[in-house]
Amino acid sequence: MFLLNPKKYHRPFKDEKTNDIFQKTIDFFENKGLASIKEDDQDIRWYDDYINMLKETQAYATLLTPAGYGDPDARFDMYRIAQYNELLGFYGLSYQYCYQVSILGLGPIWMGDNEEVKKKTGQLLKEGGIFAFGLSEKEHGADLYANEMKLYPRGDGTYLARGDKYYIGNGNKAALVSTFGRYADTNDFVFFVVETTHPNYECVKKINTSGNRPAYVAAYSLHDYPITRSEILSSGQRAWDSALNTINVGKFQLGFCSVGICTHALYEAINHAYNRWLYGHRVTDFPHIKKLFTESFVRLVAMRLFAMRAIDYFRSANDNDRRYLLYNPIQKMKVTTEGMKIIDMLLDAIAAKGFEQDTYFEMAVRDIGMIPRLEGTTHVNMGLVVRFMGNYLFNNIDLPEIPLRDDIANDDYILNQKAGSLKAVKFPDYKRPYAGISTPNIEVFKDQIELLRAFLSDTPPDKEQADNKDYMLALGEIFTMIPYAQLILENAKIYNIPQEIVDEIFNFIVRDTSQYALQMVSNHRNSEAQIANLMKIIKLPVNSDNTDKVWNDHVLSLVGAYEMNP
Repeated sequence: MFLLNPKKYHRPFKDEKTNDIFQKTIDFFENKGLASIKEDDQDIRWYDDYINMLKETQAYATLLTPAGYGDPDARFDMYRIAQYNELLGFYGLSYQYCYQVSILGLGPIWMGDNEEVKKKTGQLLKEGGIFAFGLSEKEHGADLYANEMKLYPRGDGTYLARGDKYYIGNGNKAALVSTFGRYADTNDFVFFVVETTHPNYECVKKINTSGNRPAYVAAYSLHDYPITRSEILSSGQRAWDSALNTINVGKFQLGFCSVGICTHALYEAINHAYNRWLYGHRVTDFPHIKKLFTESFVRLVAMRLFAMRAIDYFRSANDNDRRYLLYNPIQKMKVTTEGMKIIDMLLDAIAAKGFEQDTYFEMAVRDIGMIPRLEGTTHVNMGLVVRFMGNYLFNNIDLPEIPLRDDIANDDYILNQKAGSLKAVKFPDYKRPYAGISTPNIEVFKDQIELLRAFLSDTPPDKEQADNKDYMLALGEIFTMIPYAQLILENAKIYNIPQEIVDEIFNFIVRDTSQYALQMVSNHRNSEAQIANLMKIIKLPVNSDNTDKVWNDHVLSLVGAYEMNP
């Protein structure tokens, strides 16, 4: 079974320490039970028991410490880091959030050049410490150029830190907070660490109350906080690179959280619908309910296929192959918004049940939309995606096939990237993933790819359209479907996903691509020739008995497959 099922966890990692951490985490949540999780959520109760579990299992210390700074089994390995996000998301966004913002907080430390802080951090992780990433500010969000946090020189080689940060996860309890600012005298960028227990650190307030409740999203202020060279992580270009690359690493985890949330919600929803009777029939006997569950299932499988395959590109990256820089914003934007679609469809299937306070689903409804919106807008990520369109579709070069990267290795490059030109990122032939595989809907989508290329080559956006961000974002929606489909298809081969599921995935890919093309025609100014080319992209999927086969052979098998302990 491709989807995560904690009750049938098959110990998929190649080292037993990782398998033990995942199993002990499952045991913790299952023993805690759904009622206790919901009680903590509704009472906005900080999760000390979860933090204690992390210390006992050495989860963060093992998963988030690069080789050389912790125990022999510690390594920074995206294959297991990312899947731990999925597992935590399965049980609740607040738990995953604590982990994700710790990843963000650790990024500038591991990417910096302060060995003293690195060694200290390795020890703090062993002691159960969590971490925070002090980047955003209330008035400027994550606009790095507008950052107002400053280090003021004291004339003796030390500094005083003054300024405020806003929307900072773990800002109440973090062992260290990696804080981004500028030197007041030179205006150069700087990353430094502060301690939440220091008297000059003020945790001003908790910001989040309506969602992600047990987590603590803080506003904090530094009041002439003393900083020496021992607290400075990086300066100048290295600080800037650390900010961008930390975001690349940390926000990549978002898609896995959405996958985890949707997987748990799907189990709960199908169990409820199958066991509920209306008008003498099971709710799952109604054709529209079958359709909602079947499409939710294939969209979820597609999300996980893409997310898992993106890990391989991340781990295989080097200075000459940075394809992951395209798949990363798609992970943050496309995978997470697909999660919103799935929860909406499942909510249509189970209706009022989805709002009952003792269900997991009630949290999923509330939290799923936070992920793409609060962690970097979809528009920003789409803006990045569009910049790869020309090289992806027209300027291909020979690049190696990327294998499954489930090997035991420290991902050194991830922590030593340099920010570079996106125009230099190249891709192999976009048709390569389709070799050796064909289904009716794959063939339709291949036609849509060629029709988009024709639109771009024969009737490209004029200067006014190219300068119109709204127009280019809409065009990006069409293009995004191509790399999204690419990684799904590559991983479907790796995991031997049945052909009927693959064809149903491409059924919705064809429909979504057609919908985006129609929106381009109806919502934006286009020339007559552009309209003609866009209209050609609008195609019908091939509907077959695959839908019934997926329902009977795959979706119904989820009934009773998982139910969380009460």
